[in-house]
Amino acid sequence: MSGDLLPYVGDRLSQARNFSGLTDEALRVRAVTAARDKAFEDLWALTLAYLTTDTSGGVRLSPHTLRAYRKGVEVLITHATEHGWNLLHPGRREPGLYVAGLVQSGLKPATVQARVAAASALYRALRWAGATDADPFADVKRPKDRTKGIVKNPPYRSDFVQALLAEADPHERVLLLLLTHAGLRIAEALGVDWAHVDLDRRRLLVAHGKGDKARRVPLSARLREALEAVRPAMPSGPVLPWRAYSTAYSRLQKLALKCGREHEFRGFHAGRKYAGTQLYAATRDFTRVAGFLGHEQVDTTRRYVELPEDDLDDVVEGFR
Repeated sequence: MSGDLLPYVGDRLSQARNFSGLTDEALRVRAVTAARDKAFEDLWALTLAYLTTDTSGGVRLSPHTLRAYRKGVEVLITHATEHGWNLLHPGRREPGLYVAGLVQSGLKPATVQARVAAASALYRALRWAGATDADPFADVKRPKDRTKGIVKNPPYRSDFVQALLAEADPHERVLLLLLTHAGLRIAEALGVDWAHVDLDRRRLLVAHGKGDKARRVPLSARLREALEAVRPAMPSGPVLPWRAYSTAYSRLQKLALKCGREHEFRGFHAGRKYAGTQLYAATRDFTRVAGFLGHEQVDTTRRYVELPEDDLDDVVEGFR
């Protein structure tokens, strides 16, 4: 066994230091070698180090976002290997052909856009390491999805939410209500700590929202009741017993299966849209809904609210 000391790689920041702590020349050589060999694990580690230390999201990038980046880098490296790319000096038309191939394979526009975002992140990391000046995806046309998100993935229906709540265990009920009543993103829901919960004032602090922005949201009576049911004698630490996205997804998926409605389960975001749609129906104010959901732009909020088809019937009825 070698007596060499291995660097600690127990968390993202420690892993990032394996790259960021190198001299400029050592970092460049390591990146050039990984690109030459099309070594996916090394290239992903380089990309992760860049994302962790040199982007606005930094160490707070969500696991869901990182999974999408990792998959996108893996797909690009596989394509580059199969088609003989020189990663450091790609041909001028190769990135466009790559995107066209993704579209032809039947991927949805949003998935293609995510793959291109990951490829762009890899090249930003290679430039950060001094391995190349190439920015091959800068001018590549990305497919646009003409179908509105609210149509593709509408809010959950009330009867589905109520069915899940009726069968949920106490912690599953809290998770469901954090999504459908508090309007939290899944990463925000999994990150709720008892220190963030103020049952007396009926408020919840979202300490680390998207972009690391904090906000406060009101707690519904039903959510307060659910939190009371799981609150320990000395509340401290995380509210939910799971931190992994995959575990939460599996719990709700199995819950839908238990209700015989597994075909209606569409992940977490439809629950957040349920909250936004309910709030808009009560307030008719996109600005207030935007603040509640943690959106900087009201136009984003419009994609979260499903308007009833008969929304204008009474107004039009009185036209003269």
